[in-house]
Amino acid sequence: MIELKTETELTAMRQAGQVVAQVLAAVRERAEVGVPLRELDELASEVIAKAGASPSFLGYHPSWAPTPYPGAICASVNDAVVHAPPNGYRLRPGDLLSVDCAAKLDGWHGDAAVSFVVGPEDQADPADLALIAQTERALAAGIAAIRAGGRMGDISQAIGQVAAEGGYGQPDDLGGHGIGREMHEMPHLANEGRAGRGIRLHPGLVLAIEPMLMAGGHRTRTGADGWTVYTKDGARAAHAEHTVAITKDGPRVLTLP
Repeated sequence: MIELKTETELTAMRQAGQVVAQVLAAVRERAEVGVPLRELDELASEVIAKAGASPSFLGYHPSWAPTPYPGAICASVNDAVVHAPPNGYRLRPGDLLSVDCAAKLDGWHGDAAVSFVVGPEDQADPADLALIAQTERALAAGIAAIRAGGRMGDISQAIGQVAAEGGYGQPDDLGGHGIGREMHEMPHLANEGRAGRGIRLHPGLVLAIEPMLMAGGHRTRTGADGWTVYTKDGARAAHAEHTVAITKDGPRVLTLP
């Protein structure tokens, strides 16, 4: 079942989205060389609690996962695509870090992700910066493709086209999703597809749009923790995400600062 949100509900979701934006900004600022991923997770938990919200990821236990998720953020490093639980790994110069966060406030969820290179940008691998930039372009293209009355495939094609233009792969089975009272709602949003196909985009539909680009191919593997999705070939990956509402006036990004 797909739930369409009212303007009042979109306002509430915007407030949850702002909490997520605060977390991502705080984590990005703290993510320096030598900082353990668990410290970033602790910081995220503090920011979420201070806002009167709760971490959507903590304790989340889908049927395919061996254990409930143990953190407030996903902290995916280098060849980790998504879903990596924060652990004791200490960040190193040049690491490509993708941080995903979702928070629940007054019954509504927001979800967003950002990728960046640890350390001075002028010392980063240009290939990593290009990968991140193209992932952000794919997200922007997906958002720009939203039109009330359009189709889900319009978004999917826009994302997939940008990924292909950069020569990047995307995971076969991962994509965006509906979001609202639950962190994951219908419909599933594929990151590749054909324009004009799929369900209609009605005002009030809210989607978490999240391209995941990989410098290698499209194949992935799951790590020993049962959560982390890695690139099969060890190539680096980047992830970008926003929670976006379809309105009669166009897309409305709910997870901006």
